[in-house]
Amino acid sequence: MSETVAVIGFAQAPNRPSAGTTSGVETLVPVFREALAAAALDRRDVDFWCSGSSDYLAGRAFSFVNAVDAIGAYPPICESHVEMDAAWAFYEAYVKILAGEAETALVYGFGKSSAGLLRRVLALQLDPYVTAPLWPDSVSVAALQARLALDAGLVTERAMAEVAARSRADATTNPYARVSGNADPSDLLAAPYVSDPLRAHDCAPVSDGAAALVLAGGERARRHRERPAWITGVAHRIDPPGLGERDLTAVPSAAAAAEAAGLPDDLDVAELHAPFTHQELLLRAALGLGDRVRINPSGGALCGNPMFSAGLARIGVAAEQVMSGRARTAAGHATSGPALQQNLICVLEAES
Repeated sequence: MSETVAVIGFAQAPNRPSAGTTSGVETLVPVFREALAAAALDRRDVDFWCSGSSDYLAGRAFSFVNAVDAIGAYPPICESHVEMDAAWAFYEAYVKILAGEAETALVYGFGKSSAGLLRRVLALQLDPYVTAPLWPDSVSVAALQARLALDAGLVTERAMAEVAARSRADATTNPYARVSGNADPSDLLAAPYVSDPLRAHDCAPVSDGAAALVLAGGERARRHRERPAWITGVAHRIDPPGLGERDLTAVPSAAAAAEAAGLPDDLDVAELHAPFTHQELLLRAALGLGDRVRINPSGGALCGNPMFSAGLARIGVAAEQVMSGRARTAAGHATSGPALQQNLICVLEAES
């Protein structure tokens, strides 16, 4: 059994409005190559592979099986899959290494959102008896949450615009971002609503993409990476799925996950998976993140939100902050479900 696990490699595909291919293999092969090179591993050195994707999004059953072709036909592999963001595949791989069933693992996620109308596809995750038959799209559900937060005085439209402006400015140094550039919050506020009170800048752009992250336990991590990003805590929690069963302006599952993961007070960087501007503000409050914490230096999901890999990418980008020496402590966050229903927190630290 391994008492410690670290991230030793990460790679992602550029976030695009369309990947230009129907094949997950074509998207994943270069991402695998880059992630393994960063970890100084050959694919034959990987003990466990775990992926996150969605058959609903792909429009066919067992769609992940096709993507397994990117791994190679030989030697035989140990493989698993989760039907959600690959951040939860990351959790499975992390536990696999802790249990001593693997020394190394490669986690990957992919999704081609452009294949359908994403706002409508995501309605299928809602309560199937009461809510889903009404077909409220994902942006409208987020708009309901934003309106409640505005009316409660927890956020303002200007604060939301400032989040968008900061995210786009930070993304100018991120070659994988789909949206970037300098914008004045006042100019953003002059734009029309797409779903009151949300404007286009408040919503993550629909993106195709993929990400891969390499894990290793204990001494194996030290052999392959000079400065691994050590995982000191991981936890995920779930709130009730019914939109009327919880306070949409609070995120208790995120707060509970942060407490269980041991989110430190001296955090340097937090990569939050917030597909809407008001959700970043709600998460910052729920996690108690002060002004000293740098939020989403990559630009975050607001600048590129590929379904089923964006959450994993937040962990990977946070790990890169630690591995590069730009941060000593970092946190990666992933969300799934409507209106921040499920939340996962991963704490990463450099070796002291």
